[in-house]
Amino acid sequence: MSKDISIIVPIYNEEESLPHLLERVSEVMRATKYKWEIICVDDGSSDDSAQIMEDLKADYPELKPLYQRRNYGQTAAMQAGFDHAEGDVFVTMDGDLQNDPADIPMMMDVLKKENADIVSGWRRKRKDDDFRNFLSRTANKLVSKMTEVDLHDTGCSLKAYRKEVMENMRIYGELHRFIPAVVSQFGAKVVEVEVTHHARAFGTSKYGNIGRMFRVVLDLILLKFLLRYINRPMHAFGMTGMACLVPGGLLMSYLFLIKLFGGDIGHRPLLFLSVMLILMGVQLIGMGVLGELLVRIYHEPEGRRQYILRAGPRLRKLPKSDGEKLDEKSSPDEKLKKKAAPKKAAASKTAKKSTAKKTTAKKL
Repeated sequence: MSKDISIIVPIYNEEESLPHLLERVSEVMRATKYKWEIICVDDGSSDDSAQIMEDLKADYPELKPLYQRRNYGQTAAMQAGFDHAEGDVFVTMDGDLQNDPADIPMMMDVLKKENADIVSGWRRKRKDDDFRNFLSRTANKLVSKMTEVDLHDTGCSLKAYRKEVMENMRIYGELHRFIPAVVSQFGAKVVEVEVTHHARAFGTSKYGNIGRMFRVVLDLILLKFLLRYINRPMHAFGMTGMACLVPGGLLMSYLFLIKLFGGDIGHRPLLFLSVMLILMGVQLIGMGVLGELLVRIYHEPEGRRQYILRAGPRLRKLPKSDGEKLDEKSSPDEKLKKKAAPKKAAASKTAKKSTAKKTTAKKL
């Protein structure tokens, strides 16, 4: 049975937080009209988180627990949740009670009102220590500049995604925080809203540490390449290779002329520099050629397309009154018929009046 909302929560050693998390989520969601489920993905916890999830299934029929064989990381846990979700909207959040479930209905309202594909949370008033806040602000500025997606808080796990946005999406490494940047390249609309952030109630952060910063930087470089050059790797490797090959060739030509006129070039540093530049240029261009072959091998055997189509045009303006609201499930033709119905009724009334006048004139 399909659901309206699938709430996806990666769990790693959160045995103290789990009962309170499910209680809060259930309290908020049961007060709404949405059909929902909560998917808790145990990411190979070493405590009793998995057993607690299994025990809580009796109290929370909406709970769908998933158990990973080992600790794969937060991104893999989210991908597992996406793969098993049945809702029309996917909502992701942390399992440490720092995200507030009370923000979920508000995000759903924004998703519908703005006709957005993704609603991303912004922890404007974070309850973390100053050093972690500094690292987060620095990383957010770097991510926004490189991805050209203006978000204040890319690391906030509390996000809402339309199902159709995630159907063609696979995330690896630490790419879960870059989903808005990826889907925005395909024309998706991303909206950011302020959300509540609480201080951590139990334990310490399991996924956040300084070492993660280096992994984020590497994933950001990969993301930049994927967004710009995934279907044309020769432009990335080839241009870099030419930037090495041309100066190397010029330097080698200069040294050749010196040698031609009797000069000694055997111990000159320029000789080693020119040889190194030429070799690097040739290797990079060769990698570009191999990349082009791999792109064709990836797309052509299984008929994968290089593009994604939208079901229809995006609704740009929302109706101003209840009388102007359109049924979201109606087809475009039905919507046009509904809009044209009042005009047809007015025209038929005018025609009846004119016919009645003509009949009266004939009788007179």
